[in-house]
Amino acid sequence: MSGVYNGGSGLEQSLKAILFDVDGTLADTEEAHRTSFNRAFHDQGLEWHWDVPLYGELLKVTGGKERIRHFVETRLDQPPAGFSDDFVKMLHQAKTRHYTTLMAQGDVPLRPGIERLIRDAHAAGLVLAIATTTTEENVSALLQASLGLRWQQYFAEVGCGDVVPHKKPAPDIYHWVLDRIGLAPSSCIALEDSNNGLRSSLAAGIRTVVTVNAYTRHQDFTGALAVLDDLADLGPFYALTGLKLLPVSH
Repeated sequence: MSGVYNGGSGLEQSLKAILFDVDGTLADTEEAHRTSFNRAFHDQGLEWHWDVPLYGELLKVTGGKERIRHFVETRLDQPPAGFSDDFVKMLHQAKTRHYTTLMAQGDVPLRPGIERLIRDAHAAGLVLAIATTTTEENVSALLQASLGLRWQQYFAEVGCGDVVPHKKPAPDIYHWVLDRIGLAPSSCIALEDSNNGLRSSLAAGIRTVVTVNAYTRHQDFTGALAVLDDLADLGPFYALTGLKLLPVSH
């Protein structure tokens, strides 16, 4: 595992919670999202196709509905007939149905080390929470397939989608989660995968570890506590945070 570390964290004495992003962080879900968008477009008779390079550009915009609007406004000469906020909402709901079907098939596993981290941190008594811009349906579909029907037992709070007015890189979702778990930013660490996510967590005052993926590997992660390929080897993460290596029961 490669890694970039930015000095001592001071987390050993203060860490009380880990806040997780979802897409690209808990699992490499972006290809499933891209496929689901394209299937939703096809269902509506739209001759749109988001290939990998285009989707990589569109990922700079957080939120599925926001991404659709950005595509229409910047990539098309004119919007399709009947284009409206209701149309975008309908299209995004269709995409979510395709995505949750893919998740239910179990073809998108959690990234290396993630399940172990969740179980170890929970067993160690840390508060775990989710802070994401994706929908609650998407989160549930992924984690139910990966952790089982009782996946919510691991998380004190799940902050998703449109519960806040502004999505990442705004810090709103992190502020929302912090308020509900009743902890100060200084006692938490965030796990993110993108520049937008990092900017969001840092703006909320939360120290952040980044695990990169194919879509985000070359983004700017200035200010991250550490930048890692993944968590296949949890040793560096545990050393950084002071977490103990605990036995895991399945």
